[in-house]
Amino acid sequence: MSSDYTPPKVWQWDQESGGKFAKINRPVAGATHKQELPKGEHPLQLYSLATPNGVKVTIMLEELLAAGHKGAEYDAFLIDISEGDQFGSGFVDINPNSKIPALVDHSTTPPTRVFESGSILLYLAEKFNAFLPSNHGARTETLNWLFWQMGAGPFLGGGFGHFYAYAPEKYEYPINRYTMEVKRQFDVLNRQLAEHSFIAGDEYTIADMAIWPWYSAVVNNEAYDAAEFLQVQEYEHVVRWVEQVGQRAAVRRGRVVNRAWGDEDEQVRERHSADDFEGKL
Repeated sequence: MSSDYTPPKVWQWDQESGGKFAKINRPVAGATHKQELPKGEHPLQLYSLATPNGVKVTIMLEELLAAGHKGAEYDAFLIDISEGDQFGSGFVDINPNSKIPALVDHSTTPPTRVFESGSILLYLAEKFNAFLPSNHGARTETLNWLFWQMGAGPFLGGGFGHFYAYAPEKYEYPINRYTMEVKRQFDVLNRQLAEHSFIAGDEYTIADMAIWPWYSAVVNNEAYDAAEFLQVQEYEHVVRWVEQVGQRAAVRRGRVVNRAWGDEDEQVRERHSADDFEGKL
């Protein structure tokens, strides 16, 4: 567990850090090039990619449409983060943090930009009065778990996922550290789901939509190839919930929007209407 690296007194960016995402990591913000964003015909314009963070929002939009909220019709355009689309001027205008997903609501004057997945879920829940309980206690519990995911996610993805699957070299210390944390998170969810049908209680909410994409990907061995390593099948209540939520038609649709990899029948690179799912899934 030793290393011959000694941090300098002042860090300088003089080379890529290595690993799968090295080309998109940089220590400064702002646009790197001029690139306008496309715009469809619906008031809601989504710019995203089918990563777990992106899938949260497309699941929410598809759930809203399934519940009869016609105002939730949307256009979804793919932002290829491996090609640096998130650093284009148009995208930076709606999300100065250059992360997907980002949403523009053109039904307001002026149009409203919404960035960060949790903020988008909350914005849509309040806009359509859906998937967020009105009762004070239930609403607060839902928000508790929504923000739990915002804090937990970086340890799962940027921590465990990076050092276990993506880092150019394997080191025991960070892998052990983040494995312990991810297993603790699974235990937190497992204990909660042992007593409730869904994350925040017996009602399906934006908390489920926020948490499911990340943890289902691990349970289903779609992320990091680590299901066996983490022994995820031990978390029986999480596994039950992953299967239960994954069977929802809106979830099946939402998880393939802005997807650019895998089987062709599970890719809807752009979404403009329900017709785009024809022949898919």
